[in-house]
Formats: sequence, structure tokens, C-alpha cells
Amino acid sequence: MQFIPIAYKTESDENLMRAMARGDKRAFDEIYTRYADSLKRYFKRMLWQDELKAEDFVHDIFAKLIRKPDYFDVNRAFKTWVFSVACNMCKNEYKKQSIRKGTSLDIEDHYSLSDTRVNVLNEVEMNQFGVAYEEKLGQLKPEHREVFTLRHMDGLSIKEIAEIVQANEGTVKSRLFYATKQLAEKLKEYNPVLE
Repeated sequence: MQFIPIAYKTESDENLMRAMARGDKRAFDEIYTRYADSLKRYFKRMLWQDELKAEDFVHDIFAKLIRKPDYFDVNRAFKTWVFSVACNMCKNEYKKQSIRKGTSLDIEDHYSLSDTRVNVLNEVEMNQFGVAYEEKLGQLKPEHREVFTLRHMDGLSIKEIAEIVQANEGTVKSRLFYATKQLAEKLKEYNPVLE
């Protein structure tokens, strides 16, 4: 069998996983580069804004891929598969936790009043909105938070989300509608009044 070099940056996720199953470390490096940050953001949003836990979960998911690269079915889309695994990891963590709130609400003081290029009031308001948004997102039921996060933070399609959460597309749309409605209601004080 003749060796054919892989153009890692342009190769599909599924072909990279095939190469990884053959022991190609550079294929793993490319998969990690493509997905580590988005998985960390997903875990952080789903796991009470706990950055360390999010990092641990990213480490765990990639450690599983290193140990068993053939665990992934290369006939499936890698993106939906890896987010399905991440979703299941979060569900397992919810079962372990008796307290589901751990969101930090501290606002870091990083404003310099002498910096005239920055409109401090606007920045403070945006930071307050960001804190309130994360808090209210964390208060949603896990199944609503997960579809909202997958759709609006990770940019997945309704079809991909349905596959990840193992629900039909109508259920995903319903959960998205509910999450959006709840967030809009809880954050209405930040909505500018149009006259």
C-alpha cells in the first residue's frame, strides 16, 4: 500500500479520524486545533461557567480519542458525533451534582478611567449585560440551555442539534423557542425601548 500524504488543513474531519486510527499524530493535532476551543466554550456554558471543569472535560474527550480513535464511526459526521459525546458527558455530570449553580457573578475591575478612548459607561453596561446573560442562561433547564448553546454559540444546524441531543427537529425548535423566549423575558431590562 502506497503512502499518500494528507493535506491536514484541508482534509475532512472524517479523513483525519481515519488517519488518526492509523496512528497519525498530526491528524490528531489538526482535529484538536479545530475543536478544542469550541468544545471548551460549550462545556463552560453547560457546566456552570466552570472554566477548570470545562478544560478537564475537553482533556477527557480528547484523551478518549487518543486511546480509542476507532471508537468514532467514520461514516458519521465527526462534528455531530463529538458534540453528542460532549452532550452526554454534561448529562452525566448533572446526575453527579446535587447543586447545579456555580456561576460566578463577579465583575472584574479592568477599567481605566483615564483612558478616554473607552466609553466606560457603555462598557460597564455591556459587562453587566454579559453577566446577567450568563446567569439567566445558567437558570434555564439543561435541555433548553443545551440547544440554545449549540445553536447560537456553536453555530450548529437544527438537524445537527437533533442528532446530538437525540430528539426530533420539532422538539429542538420547541426548546429553542422556549429558551429564547425565557431569556428575552429575563433580560428585558437590557432591551432598549424604541419610540
